Amino acid sequence: MTCSEFLAQLDDLIDNQVSVEMRADLEEHLRGCEHCEVTLSTTRKTIEVYRKHEIYELPNAMRERLQQAILAKCKKC
Repeated sequence: MTCSEFLAQLDDLIDNQVSVEMRADLEEHLRGCEHCEVTLSTTRKTIEVYRKHEIYELPNAMRERLQQAILAKCKKC
């Protein structure tokens, strides 16, 4: 398995949506690939941190300013 193939399955692996055979292939790849192991670990930690925080609702005025700033940047591209 290549790193690209691993990364294509990363979301499903994290969500436990892979077959037993695919999980075995992914775990085999992880045993020999530090880069993908770090990617998996970092992704899991990021999800964990995100889930621990409350959702903050932006005030309407701030949301509008943010949208305008993004649109202005996009028009410059």
